[in-house]
Amino acid sequence: MDPTLFWYAIAALLVLVGLAGVILPALPGLPLVFVGMLLAAWAGDFQRIGPLALVVLGLLTLLSIVADFVATAAGAKRVGAGPLAVWGAALGTLVGLFFGPLGLLAGPFLGALLGELWHTRALRRATHVGLATWLGLLLGTVLKLALAFAMVGFFVLAWFF
Repeated sequence: MDPTLFWYAIAALLVLVGLAGVILPALPGLPLVFVGMLLAAWAGDFQRIGPLALVVLGLLTLLSIVADFVATAAGAKRVGAGPLAVWGAALGTLVGLFFGPLGLLAGPFLGALLGELWHTRALRRATHVGLATWLGLLLGTVLKLALAFAMVGFFVLAWFF
């Protein structure tokens, strides 16, 4: 078997796992996509994907990381969420992984709600914080998904042109 095909297969697998990681918060989505693309460029001796394309893809990866943190923090901070709400959202996301798509949707909201409820003991406020934090996480996921498609599109264009 040609070793280049082996590396291309590993690169494709990393990109696919990374794309899943855009939606599944336990996986570092776009960094895995970038590593897969970097591996594909390396396997092809950087003939099709050169340094400029890799710099652009790297910058898009960094932008995705920043966008994720900013969107999540903006949702929480906009309504004055306490640190327990932010920790609760993260823990709720992790626990939600074990309950499928519904858990991924409900976990961050419930975690933020319970964290803020523990902190303030006010159900109405905790619900508001939980919803705002969840919306921030959702916005972050949408932004990462858009950046993932932009990266894949840019990679394909750089590969063929």
